Amino acid sequence: MMDDALDNYILQHTEPEPEYLYRLWRATNVHTIHGRMASGHLQGRLLKMLVQMIRPKNILEIGTFSGYSAISMAEGLEEGGMVYTFEINDEMEDFTRPWIEQSPVADKIRFMIGDALTEAPKLGITFDTIFIDGDKRTYVECYDTLLPLLRTGGFIVADNTLWDGHVVDPDYSHDQQTQGILEFNDYVARDPLTEQVILPLRDGLTLIRKKS
Repeated sequence: MMDDALDNYILQHTEPEPEYLYRLWRATNVHTIHGRMASGHLQGRLLKMLVQMIRPKNILEIGTFSGYSAISMAEGLEEGGMVYTFEINDEMEDFTRPWIEQSPVADKIRFMIGDALTEAPKLGITFDTIFIDGDKRTYVECYDTLLPLLRTGGFIVADNTLWDGHVVDPDYSHDQQTQGILEFNDYVARDPLTEQVILPLRDGLTLIRKKS
């Protein structure tokens, strides 16, 4: 297929996937039910580069899953930077924690099991970047709760905002996950406090900047 050929071409001309992350990707797909939820090579390299561009001190991640995106972002952090990542599904802890703690950037990641919407505000931290990749049904609530924790000029990166193209497919108009994404996209587009752009990368990635 042409799409496969183009995907391969893109990856061949993108920074190589680190060997540790390749092994994590393989293990995620072998040992978890929804392996495709992991960011993977292309998105992982983009997340690292975005961090290098934004140069955040504190990153908040909602939805750790297997730890691929947290590790990718931590790779881009400067000395003293930290990724605070929350996973609400405690069944993932036994898989994810060892991969994070044995990674080359373990000292830059704080992995927590719990609901970021209630626990993140308790940290008392102002974040420079927030990566939203949790339950699609709660994206609007997540946005409203966490935007006050983001510094002015900071960025939110929201994953899965095209949702396999379901956002423009009427057959999925009653699907709750799709509805959550549709409501989020419309909500952010109307928000005068931010500016945004959707990148058609993988499943859709929205960059949102908090204006002054």
